[in-house]
Amino acid sequence: MIYLIKRYNKEYTMINLKKIQMLPAREQVASILRSSILSGGISKGQSITLDSIGEQVGMSRTPVREAFQILANEGLIELRQNRCAIVKGISTEAIKDHYEMRILLETEALRRACERMDDETLNAIKKVNEQGKRAKQAGDTEAYNLANQAFHMTIWEAANSEKLKSFLSLLWNGLSMNYLVTAQEYATISFNEHDTIVEKLEKKEYEAACDAMRQHIVRSMNSTLQNYKN
Repeated sequence: MIYLIKRYNKEYTMINLKKIQMLPAREQVASILRSSILSGGISKGQSITLDSIGEQVGMSRTPVREAFQILANEGLIELRQNRCAIVKGISTEAIKDHYEMRILLETEALRRACERMDDETLNAIKKVNEQGKRAKQAGDTEAYNLANQAFHMTIWEAANSEKLKSFLSLLWNGLSMNYLVTAQEYATISFNEHDTIVEKLEKKEYEAACDAMRQHIVRSMNSTLQNYKN
């Protein structure tokens, strides 16, 4: 049984009815599967098919096929005939490597965003953070997951680098859940870390904001690694 697969719909609206930014369809699917593989939700040797995944995420075969190719290039799955793939084993070293790349790129994106920071950019970041707060308070973890994505993507956009944004999109894996906390507890932890980043940006403490982002991703890495401890 595959779990941690969630339905992402571009028409999904936040509590305040404002649509948030989404990844392209293929990267949405890749993110959902990547998160499930990294968290242990999909185990080594498990078979996944275009049709089954497409049905679960509410998308056609085309973006799912493209997502399979992305994950195959990352070494997470092995493509097979008959529109299926086999999940390959993942080591703690591979997880650390994944998150270390995110640490480098996420902090660089925020650093570049800080260099260009103005009231419009800061307000955009604060707005999606407020959406996350409302979702968390309502106990809507799916809405929070989307707000979490929007928070990071708003910073990527502010960095003004298509190459950097592209690399980060390919590494995105959503909320880094583990079996020690509930989804609501995890949303609270994640939101508090986002709030710290926003607070540092408001005070123009840009180095501290970048350090807070680095700590945010490090904590996500450690959370994921908990799933691989006996």
